[in-house]
Amino acid sequence: MRNNLSRIIVKGGILSPSELKYIAETAENLGLKSISFGSRQDILFPQLIPQEKIDEIEKIEIIDHNNASSENIVSSYISVDISSHTPWLTGDRYLYILEQFRYLPKLKINITDPKQRLVPLFTGHLNFVASEHENYWYLYIRLPHWEENEMYPALIYSWDIAKIAHEIENILQEEPETVEMIFDLVSDALDTNNRTVDKPLDVPFVPFPYYEGMHKIDLDKYWLGLYWRNNQYDLAFLKAMCDLCAEYKIAKIAITPWKSFIVKGIPGEAKLDWEKFLGKFGINVRHSSLELNWHLPVANEEAIKLKKFLVTNFDQNDISTYGLTFGITEYARKAYYFTSIVIEKNKPPKNLGDFTIRDTYNLLHAKNFDPYTREYEVYVQDVDMVELPGLLMELSKLYFEQLGTEKTEKKAIAKPKEEQEFNVHQCKECLTIYDPVFGDFTQGIEAGTAFEDLPEDYTCSLCDASKDSFVGKKIVKQIS
Repeated sequence: MRNNLSRIIVKGGILSPSELKYIAETAENLGLKSISFGSRQDILFPQLIPQEKIDEIEKIEIIDHNNASSENIVSSYISVDISSHTPWLTGDRYLYILEQFRYLPKLKINITDPKQRLVPLFTGHLNFVASEHENYWYLYIRLPHWEENEMYPALIYSWDIAKIAHEIENILQEEPETVEMIFDLVSDALDTNNRTVDKPLDVPFVPFPYYEGMHKIDLDKYWLGLYWRNNQYDLAFLKAMCDLCAEYKIAKIAITPWKSFIVKGIPGEAKLDWEKFLGKFGINVRHSSLELNWHLPVANEEAIKLKKFLVTNFDQNDISTYGLTFGITEYARKAYYFTSIVIEKNKPPKNLGDFTIRDTYNLLHAKNFDPYTREYEVYVQDVDMVELPGLLMELSKLYFEQLGTEKTEKKAIAKPKEEQEFNVHQCKECLTIYDPVFGDFTQGIEAGTAFEDLPEDYTCSLCDASKDSFVGKKIVKQIS
């Protein structure tokens, strides 16, 4: 349904209270009473807006429903201070990176922290994922005609993200078929501060967080998460909330991919004022955790009705779904899932005439119920709606039975491993390690190339120090 609605680009899902208030006032002037949020942290008008009215609007970028050429940038800025996050990846760092984007992307771009769970990592065409090295990012690419994500063979410097993303869009006309081809074309076109990939991306399992209500950040600050079941946020409420943000000098509001938003930095002395404000508007911030972990298509009444039916059954049977996420998908679109469990509606048979049949569904779940694996298994196919609650409860129990067993299995596998020393070389200037196991793809050095076999003009991929600036070093690795 999203493509049938006019939408507003909100870069990284971050906007100021004044920007949100202006959007609310604009929507009001267009005759609307509410706005909605999209799964890519954008803002949607819940009704079609004539193009001539869109053309009259200033200051905000409204994408007409017929225009699919511009995409929003998704970021996990929202996770800073409210959940696990990579220490060097601060809120300011996100803002600086997003500021580098001076164009409207045609590709879906995700800029995310692997240690958080609120924003999906791999739902974009270009997925920048923070590494352990400060200011360096993995890049996973899945162009529109690709079936799988492929890892870019170098770590990307924070201040190069925007120009690399833009260059990849420029070379789409070359129809690149491999990530290596993209790397070569980008390297020919740009001078970038890449770093070698010295270890694979590790994405730890973190349970899905509860993101609604008022919660403490530190000794004197709070964050507030707001979720409305119908994803239609009242304009009068939003305008009043923006005024309250301005009163307490709250600079940013962040949209989540779960059709909700979060206000961070509420002063401790303002907590009571905010609670009174929410009460005045009759806002409920105590929804059951059973319904906060669902991802639904926007403006789809049928999906909302199905979710309500399933959540009611969970509640009646006193079922816990902590840590799980659920998605309902339409049969008409090709989806790249990012929830633990997916309820997939089947396409009805053609040429039925006046004959009506009941809808049927498939249930899929991510491997180990972890959507970051990007591997989905079919649990059942072609079942009626009335069968779904019992089957989902089965899956929920299965999830809790296996929870933690993978970690145990990993430990059991790791137990017989032995430690062995390996020879590497380390740059004295910046401490970058050259490991022959990985080579240095940024300079065309294949994996398995010994340091002694490197060309004499080889330089450090990070600081450009000469080859003789490297010194031999032994590191310990575990081997099976």
